[in-house]
This record gives sequence, C-alpha cells and structure tokens, in this order.
Amino acid sequence: MSEDLPHPTDFEGTGYRFGIVASRFNQRLVDDLLERCLRTLDEAGVHEEDIETVRVPGAHEIPYVAAMLAKGWEFDAVIALGVVVGGDTSHHEVIAESTSTALQRVAIDTEIPVINGIITTQTREQAEARCSGKHNRGREFALGALEMAEIKRRLIQRLDEIEAMNAESKSDDDDWTGLSGDDPGKNPWKL
Repeated sequence: MSEDLPHPTDFEGTGYRFGIVASRFNQRLVDDLLERCLRTLDEAGVHEEDIETVRVPGAHEIPYVAAMLAKGWEFDAVIALGVVVGGDTSHHEVIAESTSTALQRVAIDTEIPVINGIITTQTREQAEARCSGKHNRGREFALGALEMAEIKRRLIQRLDEIEAMNAESKSDDDDWTGLSGDDPGKNPWKL
C-alpha cells in the first residue's frame, strides 16, 4: 500500500456538485468510507443539497449508476465507493478490474471526472484499515473529487475560450476579400 499520498490542498467546494454511488455490500465498511467522504466535502464548503448519494447492491452495479449520474452533466465529479474483499476464488479480482475499467470509460465518455473509490483487498483487516482505520481513504477520495472538479471547470473554461477564439477567427476569415480585391469573399489560402 502506498503511503506516498499527494499533499492535501485546501479546496473551496462551495458551488460544486457531487454524485456519490455507494455499494451496500460490505455496508459497514462502505458506510465508513461514505461518512469520511461526506465529512471532507462538508469541511470544504460543499452544501448538503449539492451532493446526491445513490446506494446500489454491490460494487459491480456502481459503474452503471455512475454513468447515469455523469451523463446528466449536473455534477462536477462522481465518486464511486465500494469494498471488495478477497475470498476463496478470484472473483474479487474480476470485480476490481471490470469496475475500474468501466469507471474510467464513464469518465472519458462523459467528460465528468469519476473517482474510483472501490477498495479491493485480500483480507477484511486490510479493508478495515482503509475504510475505518488510520488510512482514511474516504477523505482521499473526496479530496480527489474536489481537485478534479476544479480542474474540470478550469479546462472547460479554457476550451470555451479556444472555441470563442476559433469562432472569431472563422468570422474574420469569412470577411476576407482575397488578394487585391480579386474573388471577393473567397480565401485563396484555404483548400
């Protein structure tokens, strides 16, 4: 387990909206993740009415609901919370890999950051350390969502500025009358 975490940054969360999808499987552990996540968002100034939490049966159902929340573009980020603990088979590895891949696809397809807060461990003790113990992954997931929400807004603003500049440039090109007034309205440099 990595202890080399990013240095926490102070985020002003007022005005940001978050969707949270939380599994009911291993509910006590997920509830601890959720509580720590919500506390961190609250401390950052995110209003309770700007957070929507949806509970699902298990980790495997999280990507579907994360996609539905992200598709509406009403949230600045979506946080997926679940706990998958190893057992006698490799089923937990299948769930971990498939949900991770699906959540990344949701983020890329919808352009809404999705924080993969699905804890996958070999033992229950490892899961408890990350959800209820000293590692406080719920806080880390909330901080990641706050940072990605801020980055998303900044990048969208930049893309909007680029689009406006391109539209202005196109408008200037449309007004161009060519060399020496020949062929008015046609730009000879364009193919």
